[in-house]
Amino acid sequence: MKLLIIEDDQFLSETIRETTEGLFETEQAFNGEDGLFLAEQNIFDIIILDIMMPYMDGYEVLKNLRVKNITTPVLILSAKDGIDDKIHGFKVGADDYLVKPFHREELLLRLEAIIRRAGGTLEENTLSFKQLKLNVKNKTASFEDELLPLNGKLFELLEYFIHNKNTILTKEQIFDRIWGFESDTSTTVVEVYASKLRKTLKKYGYDQYIKTFRGLGYMLTENGEGND
Repeated sequence: MKLLIIEDDQFLSETIRETTEGLFETEQAFNGEDGLFLAEQNIFDIIILDIMMPYMDGYEVLKNLRVKNITTPVLILSAKDGIDDKIHGFKVGADDYLVKPFHREELLLRLEAIIRRAGGTLEENTLSFKQLKLNVKNKTASFEDELLPLNGKLFELLEYFIHNKNTILTKEQIFDRIWGFESDTSTTVVEVYASKLRKTLKKYGYDQYIKTFRGLGYMLTENGEGND
């Protein structure tokens, strides 16, 4: 799963990253503007958000996200411990609010609870789509106990599709999620890998479930309306 930490204290941000590294792939931003830019890509599973930051505070970041209908779960992490601060945080769209200083164990429990409410789990090692099974710990995919030749980015692409089935994923979202913001390749690589994935799944009749939206992106659909 993918975590975004928006926290201007670089030492604390690094501590959080180290605390969660066994559970999440992490991106970090150290001010509100950079954090908003990353969060707007809508590729993260959860966001940890500070309030008092340069350029834009956490409340403004969160308000901007919710106005744009970005529903990524957000845990506010702040030294502001007043009841009014907490109420304001929840009113602008926070899913939870944790006061600094905090225990690492509590942070992990809060994150797990948020993920669970969003319909996922931090401890689940398998994903499934119909008869396709993915072991996300071992990075293997199978169909009725037959292993599929899916490695590296192909596996990650199918995993991302399954996590977001029945949701349109733009080429930009897929690229940023799998190849990363700083990759020196281009979004055309998404089309190449989507085509490779279809060819791999065609043997099992599952290529039909990947629907193309011309000029926009792809969606894993359960009704078999795919096209290429």
